[in-house]
Amino acid sequence: MTLPDAMRAVEISQPGGPEVLRPVTRPVPESGPSDIVIRVAWAGVNRPDALQRAGAYAAPPGASDLPGLEAAGEIVAVGAEVTRWQVGDHVCALLPGGGYAEFVATPADHALPVPAGLTLDQAACLPETFFTVWSNVFMRAGLRAGETLLVHGGSSGIGTTAIQLATAFGARVFTTAGTAEKCQICERLGAERAINYREEDFVEVLKAEGGAHVILDMVGGSYIPRNIKALRTEGRLVQIAFLESPKVELNFAQVMLRRLTITGSTLRPQSDAAKAEIARQLEEKVWPLLASGDLGPVMDSEFALEDAARAHARMESSAHIGKIVLKVAG
Repeated sequence: MTLPDAMRAVEISQPGGPEVLRPVTRPVPESGPSDIVIRVAWAGVNRPDALQRAGAYAAPPGASDLPGLEAAGEIVAVGAEVTRWQVGDHVCALLPGGGYAEFVATPADHALPVPAGLTLDQAACLPETFFTVWSNVFMRAGLRAGETLLVHGGSSGIGTTAIQLATAFGARVFTTAGTAEKCQICERLGAERAINYREEDFVEVLKAEGGAHVILDMVGGSYIPRNIKALRTEGRLVQIAFLESPKVELNFAQVMLRRLTITGSTLRPQSDAAKAEIARQLEEKVWPLLASGDLGPVMDSEFALEDAARAHARMESSAHIGKIVLKVAG
């Protein structure tokens, strides 16, 4: 397949607010020996994109400086070492960057087939959140059937994914959200109880249930010592982001006395091999649930690629429920 020399894209013109996102023309990326090039139909919008835009989350060495960590579309080129994929295959993929563009290159092992029954816009919502939730809640924290999971930010893309996955694998799920509407949606997705954090104390709710085995948190700051109180003995706190602060004063006596585990991760800096292993586990254990309709992405809104600034403003307003996507190609 002959590819054009140039493509439409959206770049970060300088660190700042959503207004610094600017439509540009860029060269079409080439595939390395183990890469694929995807003609992007839809790209997901995620909090790390906004952090990168603000100058707080630099792209790793060798990655595109364009934002965008997930996309879905058609493979248009494959590297010499790639054996699984062929030109014309439809995939969704975790990206090192560059998703806000008509074409993007990514390691072939980070791509997954579009689950049966899902459209490309739905598929573009999957990689970043499902990789993040699976690796942190199941691989890192070891959530098991019958255990209790507390998910903060239950109406976010991460939250709606975590609620569904944990429920599907037999856990009891509690979550926090900021409005009655968001709480209702979380409960429809499978949460046993959605706690309006503006009206109730999640610590007291979880203590009444015996405490959480696992807490997935992206707030940080003042939530960290409260999370420690909400965990049961031998509970596990998994930190994946900081909407508040990464710095807090914490009494570690409770960590020792109750044998708690505090862990966490960010996805983008991990090795290609680590991401490939997450992809392998997702395809084996989660993709069949997507194909059967037992779980699926919750979608909030879509914007044209050139309207990426509006998409970021929507995400940062926290009014959204679920995922926001950019339409790149028809």
